[in-house]
This record gives sequence, C-alpha cells and structure tokens, in this order.
Amino acid sequence: MTQNVAILGASGYTGAELVRLIATHPSMRIVALSGDRKAGMRMGEVFPHLRHLDLPVLQKIEDIDFSAVDLAFCALPHGTSQPVIRDLPSDLKIVDLSADFRLRDPAEYEKWYGKPHVALELQKQAVYGLTEFYRDEIRSARLCAGTGCNAATGQYALRPLIEAGVIDLDDIIIDVKAGVSGAGRSLKENLLHAELSGGTMPYSAGGKHRHLGEFDQEFSKLAGRDVRVMFTPHLMPFNRGILATVYVKGDAAAVHEALAARYADEVFLEVLPFGQVASTRSIAGSNYVHVGVVADRIAGRATVTVALDNLCKGSSGQAMQNANLMLGLEETAGLMLAPVFP
Repeated sequence: MTQNVAILGASGYTGAELVRLIATHPSMRIVALSGDRKAGMRMGEVFPHLRHLDLPVLQKIEDIDFSAVDLAFCALPHGTSQPVIRDLPSDLKIVDLSADFRLRDPAEYEKWYGKPHVALELQKQAVYGLTEFYRDEIRSARLCAGTGCNAATGQYALRPLIEAGVIDLDDIIIDVKAGVSGAGRSLKENLLHAELSGGTMPYSAGGKHRHLGEFDQEFSKLAGRDVRVMFTPHLMPFNRGILATVYVKGDAAAVHEALAARYADEVFLEVLPFGQVASTRSIAGSNYVHVGVVADRIAGRATVTVALDNLCKGSSGQAMQNANLMLGLEETAGLMLAPVFP
C-alpha cells in the first residue's frame, strides 16, 4: 500500500535529502512539498541534482491539502516547527527534524533555545527519535522528534556503555568534527568558502552547544542520576559527515564488548574490529554508522570513534527510518543505499 507524504521545508538540505531517499522508497509517494521563499518553483530548479524526478511544485504550507497525506516530514528551522505542527490536522502523523520537540522539559528548551515553548500539549506527545533506542515508542507515536545530528553521534558511542556500567560517568569527553552542511543552507559569512576552506575551529565551546541539552536529558535518564559530559564540536571544511572522538575511563575491551553486544542485531550500526577507528569517508551518503574502539596507552582508558552522515542517519535518514515504523512499513525500506566512495 502506497503511503502519501508531504515534506515541509523541502528547499533546505534535509528536505532535499528526504526527497533523494524517498525517490527509491517502494511504498512512499511525495504528494506535497513546501518552501516558503521558493513557492511556485520546481525542486529541479532549487536542487538541480533532483531534476530527473517528477515532483510536486513547491508551495506555501497554508496552501497544502493535507486530507490525502498520511505523514508529514517537518524540515523547518528551529523555532518555527511548533506553531506549524500545532495547526496541522490532529490525525496527521508527523516526523519533525528540528529541535522543537526534542527536550521533554519546556524549561530546558527555553534555556537552550532562548524562547518559550508554544506547543506544550504536543510536547507531551512527542517521542524522541533515536530509532535504535526508542523503536517501540516510535511505532505508536503520532509525533516523532528527530535528534540533533551531533547528539545522535555521541549517543551511539555512549548509551550502550552507560547501560552496561563499564565507564566512569563523571569522566566523559566528546570531541566532534562536523561537516558544514550541518549549519544549514542559509547564507552565513563564516561559511563562505574563503572563510572556511583550509582551516577549522571549535564553536559553542565551554558547554554552550544546544545539543548538550539532549546529552543531559538522555544520559541522565539512562543512568538514573545526573550525567554531565564535556562536549566541543568543530566546524570542518567538508560537506557531509560527523566524526565523534569520545574519551572514556574504563576497560577498552569491555567497552568494545558492550558496544558490539548492543548493536549486534542493528542493521545500520557497524562495530569495527577492536583497534580500528571510524571514518566519515566510509559512511558518506548512507544511513550507516561505524563505531570503533581503541585502547589508550594509559591503562583503564579507551577512545571510541563514531562516524555518520549528518544529513542522512543524523537527520533525514533517521526521519525516514522512524516514518517507516510509524506507518507500519519495513524499517529499512528506502535506506539500504551503500555509502558513496570516493
């Protein structure tokens, strides 16, 4: 049975990535696309790499007829999804790719995003979208809140270790290298080629990055106590990908064993042989995640590396994986594309 889907915010990177993935999905059909500033244009004009597809013309959200839509992907900027989703039909399934419903505590949302939450009833319904850990809740959800791409990467490294009790919860450092597409498609001076190419720099250092709200929420819930990690992301001069290098205190062999055991049955999670490290080159354009563990020269210390594609598994691929569950489809449908190399 074909499921009709709409993509709100289709003129951004995550919207375009959704279109690319759904183009090969056996059971999904795109029946509506929105792009406020691009309304009236065809996707092939906005994204020439999608020119070969027969797609609806971009339109404003208020002009979309949702009566024949089974699920809507909301790929709008942070802070704009809440009022839009609040006004959508109450029986419409929604996967939100923004940060607007990730944090369960409205006070935490206001702390990290600088504005009060305006859809508190919907927030109570939202299910956190880290698929491998919330699969059962996502299946029955009406609203699924996609994770932050950095937050997903760090959690893939650490959740199994917290669950297994093999690391010191008070000694965790997450260092992330993130591709520039994670900053979105809006024009920004620091993202100009001359400003970014040939160098790198940390940003939101000193515990200021918004994805710390997700780390605090999820790790503390999992551990049953407050867990606060050190986290610094770095902006890298490549288009796609995130590499997390996570430093933990614990036996490296036990760390590797815990990760391998937890992800043994997960299609998209690949734990590398002990001593190997993950690379963004090996997962580009795919929904796969590579996880590696290396023992440090200091006894009782380990380094965990995790690589994923921020636009796919970190955002749009994750969204489609969750939509498959919500629609009763095969979870992996449309997502088995091999990574692009070189």
